[in-house]
Amino acid sequence: MFLQLATTATTSTGETLTDQAVHQVNAFQRFWNTIDWDAIFATFIQKGLYLVFLILLFAILNRVGKYLIDKSFKQYSKKSVLNESRLKTLHSLLNTIFQYTMSFFFIYAILSVIGVPIGSLLAGAGIAGVAIGLGAQGFMSDVITGFFIIMEQQMDVGDYVKLANLSIEGTVASVGIRTLQLKAVDGTVHFIPNRNITTISNLSRANMQVLLDIRIVPEEGYDSIYEIIDRVNQRLAEKYQDDLQTEPTIFGLVDLGNSNFAIRTICYALNGKQFVLKEEFLSSYVKELTTAGFTIPNSPISLK
Repeated sequence: MFLQLATTATTSTGETLTDQAVHQVNAFQRFWNTIDWDAIFATFIQKGLYLVFLILLFAILNRVGKYLIDKSFKQYSKKSVLNESRLKTLHSLLNTIFQYTMSFFFIYAILSVIGVPIGSLLAGAGIAGVAIGLGAQGFMSDVITGFFIIMEQQMDVGDYVKLANLSIEGTVASVGIRTLQLKAVDGTVHFIPNRNITTISNLSRANMQVLLDIRIVPEEGYDSIYEIIDRVNQRLAEKYQDDLQTEPTIFGLVDLGNSNFAIRTICYALNGKQFVLKEEFLSSYVKELTTAGFTIPNSPISLK
C-alpha cells in the first residue's frame, strides 16, 4: 500500500518523479550524442602537435641563441681590453634580455595555438604596462645608466672614484646594472642607484701627481736643507722605483703665505701608491732635517 503511494507520487507540476528522472537522462543522452567526438579528437591532436612543434622549435632557438652569445663573448674577450668582471656583467645582461624575449614570443605562440584572444590581452596588458612603466621609471633609468657606465668603461672594480654631485668617494667594490657599490676609506659601503650618478671623477686611470711640501726656516741654511732633501729623494727613488713613474724633482722654495715657506718636490706615481709615497717622503724629510738640527715650523697656516 505504502510502496504504491510512493511510486505514484507526483511533483507540483503533476509529473511523477520517475518520469522526471527519465526525461533528464534522455536530455543528457541527446546532448552526449550531439557531440562530435571525431572533431574534438582531431582538434586535440592538431593542437598537441602544434604545441610539441613549438616547444621543440623554441628549445632549438634557445640553445642556438645561447651558443652564439657565448661564442661571441669568448671571441670578444680575446680582443677587448674590458676586464673579466665587466665582461661577465655584459654577458649576463645580454643573456637576460635574450631569455625575456624568447619567453615572450613562446608564451605568445602557445596562447595563439590554444585560441586565446591575444589582441584583447595585449590591450589590457598595454594599459597595465603604462601603469607599471610609470612606477618603474627609476628602475629603467638605473638600468640604462648602468649599461652605459659599463659599456663606456667609466670605472672598474678596484678604481678609486669621486662622485662630485653626491660628495661620495671610495674604492669601487661592484659595478652593477642597477647600483654601484663604493667602499669608503673608513670601510663604509655605499649602495648608489645608477640614476643618481652624474659626474664620475676616476682617480685610477692615470699616474697621480705627488706634491711634497716640507716647511722650513730659510735663515737656517737653504742650501744645506736643499741637499738633505735631494739626498732623501735619491734614496727613496731607488727604493720605490717600481711605484714611481718619474724621478722626484725639487721645484724650489714656495711661499705658503703668512711668512711660511716650504721646499716643494714633485713626482708622479702609480695610482693608489701616491698616499703611501707621500707619507714616506714627508716622514723621511722630517727625520733627516731634525736629525741635522734644522727646525720644522709647526705654527698653523692662516688661509684668507
